[in-house]
Amino acid sequence: MSVQAVCDRAMDQGEGVLRLTPTWVPRSFCIPGRRIKLHPDDYYALGANRGGIDERWFSSTTPADNGPLTSKDEGLSHIVVEDGARAEFVRLCDAVDLLQGKLIGDDLWNAHQGWPMYSKFFDNQGALPFHIHHNDEYAARVNARGKPEAYYFPPQVNNHGGDFPYTFFGLQGGVSKQQMRDTLVRFTKGDNRITDLSAAHCLTPGTGWDIPPGILHAPGSLCTYEPQKASDVFAMYESVSHDKVIPEELLWKDTPKSEVGNFDYLVDVIDWELNLDPNFKANHFMAPIPVADLEQMRAAGYEEKWICYRNEAYSAKELTILPGGTVTIKDAGAYGLIVLQGHGKLGVWDIETPSLIRYGQLTHDEYFVSAEAAIQGLSLTNPSQTDPIVMLKHFGPGVNPVLSP
Repeated sequence: MSVQAVCDRAMDQGEGVLRLTPTWVPRSFCIPGRRIKLHPDDYYALGANRGGIDERWFSSTTPADNGPLTSKDEGLSHIVVEDGARAEFVRLCDAVDLLQGKLIGDDLWNAHQGWPMYSKFFDNQGALPFHIHHNDEYAARVNARGKPEAYYFPPQVNNHGGDFPYTFFGLQGGVSKQQMRDTLVRFTKGDNRITDLSAAHCLTPGTGWDIPPGILHAPGSLCTYEPQKASDVFAMYESVSHDKVIPEELLWKDTPKSEVGNFDYLVDVIDWELNLDPNFKANHFMAPIPVADLEQMRAAGYEEKWICYRNEAYSAKELTILPGGTVTIKDAGAYGLIVLQGHGKLGVWDIETPSLIRYGQLTHDEYFVSAEAAIQGLSLTNPSQTDPIVMLKHFGPGVNPVLSP
């Protein structure tokens, strides 16, 4: 079956809602937190040299950038079409290229010529090293896009907080560019202690943060849902994190070859105004915002809240279908979703939350909703009398009416 035929069959089979396969991504500098439902035997399924699998990517048309050992299609979501015992697969990025506005909406296609975001679960036992994502200007120098990202900490995947449920964000007041340069020069001489220049914030399940590019951060060890722009640019500015040595090549990742060794360049990548913001938490913390009156929604059998809403490049909602509820939910544009709790119906699909997933196993917990299906509205039914259905929905630009600057 051709790629076009698989795409058309998928759209017909799901009535505009595409079923996706799990997309697992390892990181060589991470230790898995083991909260993303992957089977215990499979966290190193790609080999110890690739590191542990501590990320699951959602609705991704963005390849992972994991160096020379990166496997084919790593990080890319795939659509699955099953016909009896036969299964056909096609990459979501190929479906977007072929279906264009029919899948993601004409406005989004015309503006971006692709699906411009993705989301993921980041699931690390400890905190990540203090690092930075480049803005559009600096990312363009290595033919990439800048990367803002957002965090939400779902209670369903945080049965434990890991080793360090705190995140270092930004820099303390008064930190100078010279101090920063001095820490970077010390990168290969042991622990450069760069987080001495920052401050850690406690992470609370059911809340989130927005992190524009150019902000230094060391994400803590809560399992994190991360909507973000379609990019995988970063550079690690911390040399030793929780007794794990960071390779020097990650300090210079996504630096033009002509600038490798130029520590002033690394200093310039930093957005100094944002990092030194004295009201950092007020300007970047996100508590959930109900999309409508809570009591009215509950009476109708559901609750829906904006959970990521401070960046125009993406947004996210948490949707809960209460036990016994049947509702029709309309949205302003295409989106991907991951089901975190419960089972029931999503349009024509049976949805369920697996307790354990083998590497390579198919599931019924991740979908991509076309623009037309989202705008017309999807019927959702929860047959359980006790357990809610909870899902997270990730959107591209242009659908968030509560955008906070």
